[in-house]
Amino acid sequence: MIETVTSTGSTNADLAARLARGEAVPDGTWLVADRQLAGKGRQGRDWIDGQGNFTGSTVVNLRGGDPPAPTLSLVAGLAVHEAVATRLPPPHRALLKWPNDLMLGAAKLAGILLERVGDAVIVGIGVNLAQAPDLADRATVALSAFTPAPDRDAFAADLARLFALELERWRLYGLAPVIARWQAAGHPPGTPLLVGEPGEVPLSGTFAGLTAEGTLQLRLADGTCRAIHAGDVRLTQPD
Repeated sequence: MIETVTSTGSTNADLAARLARGEAVPDGTWLVADRQLAGKGRQGRDWIDGQGNFTGSTVVNLRGGDPPAPTLSLVAGLAVHEAVATRLPPPHRALLKWPNDLMLGAAKLAGILLERVGDAVIVGIGVNLAQAPDLADRATVALSAFTPAPDRDAFAADLARLFALELERWRLYGLAPVIARWQAAGHPPGTPLLVGEPGEVPLSGTFAGLTAEGTLQLRLADGTCRAIHAGDVRLTQPD
C-alpha cells in the first residue's frame, strides 16, 4: 500500500509516530510525500528534497530468524539500484556506496536512512529524480540530467515492488546472496575512500569488499584491512 501526502515534515517521523502510538503498520506500507520539509539523513543532516523527486519511507517488522537489522540498508540499496538502473540510459551506471548511498560518478543520486522503533525498522529513501539539491559538503545529481525525469508515482510503485522482493530474499536466503549482489552493484575493490565522522581525522584507504556480516573492509596503506562498522564514507580520487 502506497499512501501519498502533499507535504509533511518527515515520512520517517510520521511512521515512527504511528508505531509509537501502537498502530499496526504492516510490511509493504509506504508513505510518500510530494514535499518533505524536515527530512534528515545520516548525522542529522538536512535532506533537501525537490519537486518531482522521490521521498518516502516504509516499515519492516522484524521477525525471529531475520538477518541483523542494520543490513536492511543493503536490501534497500539493492532495490533503489535496480529501480534506477532500468531508467538510466547506457553507458551511465549508478553504483552503491557503503552503507547507504547510490552514486553516479562522484555525485550522490539517492540516500537511505534506517531508524529502529521497537521491533520495527523504518527505511527512509530519497532519490533525485527531477532535481539535484545544492549542498555545500557534497556533489549531487538527478536522473533528469541523463534522461527525462521519471514519473514519481510510477517510480514509487516500482521501488515498493523491488523492495518487497529484496526483503523476501533477505529473509529466505540470508545475507550471503545479498552481500554478493551488493558488491556486484557497488564501487569496485580498490576504490579510494576516506572514512570518518565529521570532526574526526578520516582514515584513508581503498575498498576491500564487505565481510560476511556486511561490514565495510578498508585496506590501509600498509596492506592491512580494517573493519568499518559505521562511519561517513567518501569516495576520493587517487593521488
